[in-house]
Amino acid sequence: MNESPIREVVIVGGGTAGWMTAAALSKVLSRDYRIRLVESEEIGTVGVGEATIPMIKLYNNALELDEREFIRRTQGSFKLGIEFVNWGRQGDRYIHGFGKIGQDLGLVPFYHYWLKLRALGRAGELDEYSINTWAARQDRFMPAVTDRPNSPLADIAYAYHFDAGLYARFLRDYAEKRGVERIEGKVVEVEQHPESGHVTAVKLDRGQRVAGQLFVDCSGFRSLLLGQTLKVGYIDWTHWLPCDRAVAVQCEGTAAITPYTRSTARQAGWQWRIPLQHRIGNGHVFSSRFISEDEATATLMANLEGEALMEPRVLRFTTGKRERFWEKNVVAMGLASGFMEPLESTSIHLVQTAIARLTAFWPNRGIEAADVDEFNRHAHREFDRIRDFLILHYHATERDDTPFWNYCRTMQIPDELRHKMEVFAANGRIFRDGDELFAEPSWVQVMIGQRLQPRAFHGLVDAIGEDAAFKHVETVRGVIANCARAMPTHQEFIARHCAAEPVALPRRSAATA
Repeated sequence: MNESPIREVVIVGGGTAGWMTAAALSKVLSRDYRIRLVESEEIGTVGVGEATIPMIKLYNNALELDEREFIRRTQGSFKLGIEFVNWGRQGDRYIHGFGKIGQDLGLVPFYHYWLKLRALGRAGELDEYSINTWAARQDRFMPAVTDRPNSPLADIAYAYHFDAGLYARFLRDYAEKRGVERIEGKVVEVEQHPESGHVTAVKLDRGQRVAGQLFVDCSGFRSLLLGQTLKVGYIDWTHWLPCDRAVAVQCEGTAAITPYTRSTARQAGWQWRIPLQHRIGNGHVFSSRFISEDEATATLMANLEGEALMEPRVLRFTTGKRERFWEKNVVAMGLASGFMEPLESTSIHLVQTAIARLTAFWPNRGIEAADVDEFNRHAHREFDRIRDFLILHYHATERDDTPFWNYCRTMQIPDELRHKMEVFAANGRIFRDGDELFAEPSWVQVMIGQRLQPRAFHGLVDAIGEDAAFKHVETVRGVIANCARAMPTHQEFIARHCAAEPVALPRRSAATA
């Protein structure tokens, strides 16, 4: 590449990843930059990533999106966490809630006092000590209040459920108003510089040639530029995350819109439930080694809460990541860079952080190898730590009722994850690895929720005595319960502030129903 300023950006592929990238770049770059997005209406998107984590608010705020308009435009709802059913044992359920657990006392995290009292039979379930999990159990929701800094109501952390297709359309409107040019067409050829190998242009089926200096690959699982053209390899994590299929279907909604995602463990995988204002998104993620596609589909269809609105669609994937995320003048976003199954709703977040990383390393004149290496180093670290958190859900289980769960329970796991589990099992300690995505409360809730019970607790807990610890823990539970009861229901909040326009939903024909 020459050393001229980079002003021509081409995004290959639309969907959530493409339009998130286009919208963000249109916000942070001046009109001196030309941003073009190439997509084809003939090529569908995966479109199952409808659940998010709280960091999505940072992206939306950076774009200065109005939250209530965004919820209305995407048929969205609010999300306080994820309920996990049948993961530790059949019949178990717990919520991985966003936000904090309890109120710390001195230098010791709250949950250590809970561990001691729970062992003595003087404490309730862990989800009674978090405003997010308590409110979720009662289907209540409100945003955090900023004028009560010492109240649990100031600690409410939340994300969203939304229709991914509508979100992409919303962001497309945003981006096009800021000068992004959309080009319709399928890429049939990729041109490369004969010496450097950098991508110089893509040719479309309609004969158009789209040239650029920096290319963003948002082409999904095909990874058209990074994988197919630049031959960047793929690291397969199926031995740790054995699910390699998902069957998805939408169904009619129910009377109440719950403020959480549900993940129910099945025979050879798990089923998601994502409530929107106009429908419920459902899917069954499973391992084809242990169950057939027909069996998985039948399981999903037998466990819908309403009438199916479409024919179930099977997606095939390999969990893992690219060996590099930025190669030459191509940066991959979303599925083109790797795939994390949607167990903890991280897919859209990984697009968001890749965009943030690209803007942090935005090239001025030419592309520096040091910048590319550092970009890739951070991306690898992020993928690896999220991978470990997902593996934890499968491995920390007592289930031995099916071959799938036996495999997951007994499989070898990455060394860093094994060490983290051993440290927690000893004295309940969690140490966050730098700025990794999932913080201490997340690890604690999943480990305890899946029956990884520490043998002891922090030594400083005993410094205040059992009765003082009990008084503190009980006070926290009482205050949280009172605050949660004062919140409106999730349904009431949406109806009052951000109800979407009713839409006509598709119906399966009698011949296929």
